[in-house]
Amino acid sequence: MKKLTDTVTFRHGATIDTRIAQSPMLTNSGSDEKVTQDTIDYYSARSKSAGMVIVEYTSVSPNGGPSRSWAPDREQLAIYNDDFKPGFKRIADGLKKDGNKAILQIVHSGREAQYRYELGGRVEVPTDMDFPWIDYPLHELTEDEVWDIVHDFGAATKRAIDCGFDGIEIHGANHYLLQEFFSAFSNHRTDFWGGSLEKRMNFAIEVSREVFKTVKAYAPDDFIVGYRISPEEIHGENVGYTWHESQQLVQKLTELFEFDYVHLSTNDYAKTPTDSDQNFAQLLGTGVKAPALLMIAGGLNTVAKMEDVLNYVDIAALGRATLIDPQIAEKIKTGHADDILLEFNKESVDASKLTPGLIQLLANTPYFAMPGTDYLQTLTDVKLSDAVTHDGTK
Repeated sequence: MKKLTDTVTFRHGATIDTRIAQSPMLTNSGSDEKVTQDTIDYYSARSKSAGMVIVEYTSVSPNGGPSRSWAPDREQLAIYNDDFKPGFKRIADGLKKDGNKAILQIVHSGREAQYRYELGGRVEVPTDMDFPWIDYPLHELTEDEVWDIVHDFGAATKRAIDCGFDGIEIHGANHYLLQEFFSAFSNHRTDFWGGSLEKRMNFAIEVSREVFKTVKAYAPDDFIVGYRISPEEIHGENVGYTWHESQQLVQKLTELFEFDYVHLSTNDYAKTPTDSDQNFAQLLGTGVKAPALLMIAGGLNTVAKMEDVLNYVDIAALGRATLIDPQIAEKIKTGHADDILLEFNKESVDASKLTPGLIQLLANTPYFAMPGTDYLQTLTDVKLSDAVTHDGTK
């Protein structure tokens, strides 16, 4: 049986000394999209939160973000030119100081890059269409512009390598551009980038091809590459894709490329689709070709759940639990699971080095309610809207 304290070896030789990863989470800490001291302090505090820490989604293109921002000093991070590298090097160094792996998640936020419009830029999408929850203009990408973004993913990978990261994760989930191209709901194109299911896979395939080309040319042999995906996109009558199609996508990607892992993004690791009694990890896991490993995030907030999820996956990705206790994996590894902090209070917040932007988001958004949220509310200076997404789900 798999145990949380097992050593995990990825296909190219990299190892982590626990089956726990920290899932990527927006810190709302960027200033002009650059890493700040708040960002560095937050990640340095998590050098023992997991065997590998996946740093929050980072824009690869000038119009690839910011998304979900409400102030110019609390933005999504970016890495679309070399000016961003010094800050990311400090993040990588801080995360690796105790021996864990630092992974950078790279993304183009697509229609979710609403703050780019507020900053005077454009919001880029596969198809310019009416999304009822969007109140800003959209720019439908030309074929050449899509290729430019493909190359941006390669350039961002090279910068991550230069900064000392141990790997990158391609963000193909959460309604961002890669998912938008894969979705029949948001991709109505009839060119190379859309139409049939196979063509809707092309953006993910070409981004992966560009990333692996860059890794082969510049990265150490044991550099880690992962792909994150939302298992389904179904919102009432709006069906982007089902698990049947995402299963085909992860199978294609892991057949074509030497991915180290596939990361499933869910809010409940045990959730099942309407047409199966198996959960998404079981269903998509059959599509992931070994030796690629399977990881899942989704409500893993107790040790019992972390242990249970190993019945279905190789690695448990913790999100909110690491916000409360940044040494959660270290405590499990050393037999001190009973000492894990379970709620926000002065002790946990002081240790956790939460950024001011993250405190405000957690304190003022019911969707992110966690034990001790009332304590966070005493620390905030800005009230946010309850609605934090533009994907039509809330």
